[in-house]
Amino acid sequence: MEKHQARRVRISGRVQGVSYRFWTRMEAQRLGLTGWVRNEADGSVTALIAGPETAINAMIDLFWQGPRGASVTSVAVNDADAGASPNDFRITA
Repeated sequence: MEKHQARRVRISGRVQGVSYRFWTRMEAQRLGLTGWVRNEADGSVTALIAGPETAINAMIDLFWQGPRGASVTSVAVNDADAGASPNDFRITA
């Protein structure tokens, strides 16, 4: 069984107003990830994703695509505490 990992990801570009958070939740749930996603005041989106490393890597690749209408210019990934993740995937403020 793969070790549970977590990453904090900041996605920049045209990622607000294109349902990026709802798309992220749907893709994360499909991959079996837990965590959260939220809009930031500077127009970026931040997500905490937790689960098996293969699923996390798949989600990071998907962040570059985003939903229709998104135009991603940057995906910054940092290690995070897997214990800080909720036991589901939610959209926060």
